[in-house]
Amino acid sequence: MIPYTKEEIYNQAKDQVEGNNLFSVEDILAFLPIGKTKFYALFPFDSDELNALKGLLDINKIKTKSGIRAKLYNSDKAAELLALYRLIATPEEHQKLNQSYIDHSSKGEKIQSIPAIHWVKDANGDKDK
Repeated sequence: MIPYTKEEIYNQAKDQVEGNNLFSVEDILAFLPIGKTKFYALFPFDSDELNALKGLLDINKIKTKSGIRAKLYNSDKAAELLALYRLIATPEEHQKLNQSYIDHSSKGEKIQSIPAIHWVKDANGDKDK
């Protein structure tokens, strides 16, 4: 096994993200000569390098979503236009478009949680009421 420096792994990861339009850290790992454990040892959560890679992943996601929306916008197919409308609709518009919409909020009123009942045995083996 050839040892790689942190800088070499970072540069490989960056090149793969930019060159292959990757969307997740898992995607990056598939292109690297190291495993997940070693990757996160080199680039821990909230490290500058990992955050920079995640920023590049976000750019790829935004570019891809923008491209998809542009294709949907230029489409003459009703299903594709409806898909675009759902992406950009307000919550009220989305509710009206969704035929199987179920209001889980009691028509805007807050749902009160029901306390769970706990049965606990005391030292005598009796259950509390």
